[in-house]
Amino acid sequence: MNDPIGDMLTRIRNSQMRGKSTVITPASKLRAWVLDVLADEGYIRGYEELTGANGHPALEISLKYFEGDPVIREIKRVSTPGRRVYMGVKDIPSVRQGLGVSIVSTPKGVMSDAKARSANVGGEVLCTVF
Repeated sequence: MNDPIGDMLTRIRNSQMRGKSTVITPASKLRAWVLDVLADEGYIRGYEELTGANGHPALEISLKYFEGDPVIREIKRVSTPGRRVYMGVKDIPSVRQGLGVSIVSTPKGVMSDAKARSANVGGEVLCTVF
């Protein structure tokens, strides 16, 4: 697998289209940090670490729905392994006039675009969520 974050986002997107309540993805620190931001912003209920069927660590993500519709309407990968997207603090995009969130990997950790602006740091824009 070349793009673990893209794989996780696709698993979330596919599970929400099928109406699943949870989705399991392989575990890594970066994935957990991205899920922390999604949970803080209220896009998922949370996640827990567990051991997968093959003995490898995995993350079970609890998806969130509102009146039968998924809370995450759109989730897109911005920076890919073939094309990294780095932005300064003044260039970080706001998603849908501030209604959505950009997840940014900064020297101070993985955080939302609003927290990156308040901490005055830029970095790699991992994905956008609306």
